[in-house]
Amino acid sequence: MDWTGLIQQINDTCQLNLELISAQPVGGGDIHQAWRLHTQSGDWFLKTNRADALKLFSCEAHALQAIADTHTIRCPEPAGHGTYGSHAWLLMEYLPLGHRGNERDRGRALALLHHQLEPEGRFGWFEDNYIGHTLQPNGWETDWLHFYGEKRLRHQLELARQAGAPHYLYDSGLKLIERLPFFFSDYTPKPSLLHGDLWGGNSAFTVDGEPVIYDPASYYGDHEADIAMTELFGGFGSDFYAAYREVFPLDTGYGVRKTLYNLYHILNHFNLFGGGYATSAQRMIDQLLAEAR
Repeated sequence: MDWTGLIQQINDTCQLNLELISAQPVGGGDIHQAWRLHTQSGDWFLKTNRADALKLFSCEAHALQAIADTHTIRCPEPAGHGTYGSHAWLLMEYLPLGHRGNERDRGRALALLHHQLEPEGRFGWFEDNYIGHTLQPNGWETDWLHFYGEKRLRHQLELARQAGAPHYLYDSGLKLIERLPFFFSDYTPKPSLLHGDLWGGNSAFTVDGEPVIYDPASYYGDHEADIAMTELFGGFGSDFYAAYREVFPLDTGYGVRKTLYNLYHILNHFNLFGGGYATSAQRMIDQLLAEAR
């Protein structure tokens, strides 16, 4: 890495005057390289990848800025992004993370984020972005069922078919899309600002105990979709859910719909990693179709 040239390009793009002291690799990601930059003006967090990853970084920066602008829950604020030689980069605020925090604070903060509604009542986002490194189609719609069925489930099902998923998975998934109205007969979602990829690894606390979220795949959608994913792989305590519900109560049908929302992520995991995720997705589809009889 040509750090001298990269830092100069970062300074020019971000209108900064950083003088690099050292760059320390940071582990934990599976898509990008991450660095803690020690500079004369403090620490910064930098992500790098191949130059063709610039779109992933620009989408991440847009989502982080949208979350930061709500002043509801902390996230690393982006400073800028660009390319230098064969590398793309994203510079953001460095937040030192700790191991403990108040789960009630995290639940309340997320609920306040979800109370940020799309002003025109639309679902979607101003650009297509990414869930992991899978393209996530967006575009504005006023019909949540059509948006979720077409731009979430059908998109992942088409990718799964191309990746060699069983035909039954694809066919039964399409049947589920047809039956989506069953799950919303007494519930009308509002378009909340979502993190979009809120598993336990994308949320933490600062060393001062302040809740933080990062690595978003944001769009405006049903707030239940974010909450469902917090349950998919664990990492959130009972106090988190209790505090969330105090600020943003969950509808009684959430217990069934959370499987519908997590199906999207399990299909995406199959498309990213293969393996037994197809079996898990089929089990979820069968369960939902049984509910919708």
